[in-house]
Amino acid sequence: MGVTQTDENRVVGAVGKQLHIGGRWSDAANGATFEVLDPATGQPLCSVADAGPDDGRRALEAAVAAQPVMAAMSPQERSDALMGAYDLMQQRSDDLALLMTLEMGKPLAESKGEIAYASSFFRHFAGEATRIRGGYQTAPQGGARFLITQQPVGVCLLITPWNFPAAMGTRKLAPAIAAGCASVIKPAAQTPLSMLALAAILAEVGLPDGAVNVITCTDANAVMEPLIRSGLARKLSFTGSTRIGKVLLEQSAEQVLRTSMELGGNAPLIVFEDADLDEAVAGTTAAKMRNTGEACTAANRIFVQNSIMDAFAARLTAAMAELPVGRGTDPAVKVGPLIDPAQLDKVSTLVHDAISKGATATTGGRAVDGPGFFFPPTVLTGISADADLRREEIFGPVAPLIGFDTEDEVVAAANDTEYGLIGYLFTNDLRRALRVSEALEYGMVGLNQGVVSNAAAPFGGVKQSGLGREGGAVGIDEYLETKYIGLAL
Repeated sequence: MGVTQTDENRVVGAVGKQLHIGGRWSDAANGATFEVLDPATGQPLCSVADAGPDDGRRALEAAVAAQPVMAAMSPQERSDALMGAYDLMQQRSDDLALLMTLEMGKPLAESKGEIAYASSFFRHFAGEATRIRGGYQTAPQGGARFLITQQPVGVCLLITPWNFPAAMGTRKLAPAIAAGCASVIKPAAQTPLSMLALAAILAEVGLPDGAVNVITCTDANAVMEPLIRSGLARKLSFTGSTRIGKVLLEQSAEQVLRTSMELGGNAPLIVFEDADLDEAVAGTTAAKMRNTGEACTAANRIFVQNSIMDAFAARLTAAMAELPVGRGTDPAVKVGPLIDPAQLDKVSTLVHDAISKGATATTGGRAVDGPGFFFPPTVLTGISADADLRREEIFGPVAPLIGFDTEDEVVAAANDTEYGLIGYLFTNDLRRALRVSEALEYGMVGLNQGVVSNAAAPFGGVKQSGLGREGGAVGIDEYLETKYIGLAL
């Protein structure tokens, strides 16, 4: 049985619509609200509180009050709270997934996959909470000892994007909680409901009031800049565009905040002539179409060796053309809407620019008529060197194919960008695989696979794709300060 209107009304009605501050739900100080839209219809789902600067200060003060309590919790208590949150997400996964599909648009199967991925950060960092490392050693000259310990960095400000509204929240909250840090988290205005649902879950698992504060708002700079400059927070973690990330880095410099930045991408995907074509097409489709292409990890420039270009293009076109487009609540749908009219206009403009400069759309190529913000899976060939989408992040279901002849040529082209989040390559030559993986100037590489994200692996980029790493054994380090204590004997 499919999703009914009753199901939709129930999950939207069950989630809190207020701010979550100091363990309590409350309206914005001025009573303001804003509408959350269903991108598949363009119609409102509900209204939520629209925080102002006063609400932001209240949330920060609640986190400051909770910080010593969080730091005093034992590692096992933090671990137990995270495992409790994991269990609750598992129990409520169907409702959480439907809520995400309604506010973000992705197909229900992808939403269920994201809930599983999001909850895995709680489980992973439940383990890391009990493995925070320290050290003890004899001073080289003797007569003293070195005691090395790690302590919570302090109150954290967390800003998350709309494209993965649950996973990008848990990827930040889980290590913060594991390390003993209180947080103020601001989700994207397009997708606040998933974070509000997570706030309710975290309120149930034994964390102190004020450990996790959620503020939803439409004027992010007015609310967050005073908190960044206040001197009361010690850490900022942001996932979003490089443009906004640079602004936040400038603001963070005033108080020398610790920062983690997961910013934009321009991911190359390279298919060599010795690759398994079936594997390469499947991997390219996954790397391009995950989340309807609205992912910083999405393949943005697809380089295909000229000797196999025609065969690869035909297979990828066939694979993309058969993906059904529609509202994500339909179980047959594989491609949902883009998030809003601005994103639809951006994708349409980039495709039009490429076609006007000589590219050919072998499938797709123009926005879908009707309600909602839909763009079909699109494959472009004959991309000119001056097409805007060769340098701009597309963030949509568009696969530009670019030919190449030699390994050196394609590595240089792949690295010819200010971004460095992730690259992909498909080859059955082991030596080439290692050589190219090491030559790519990216923080992550997908080798013969189109999806690499995993809570147990370090996620992050180089160059203008960001600073720091989230996930993996090193993810908790971003929320810890190292302290050295010298002991005289």
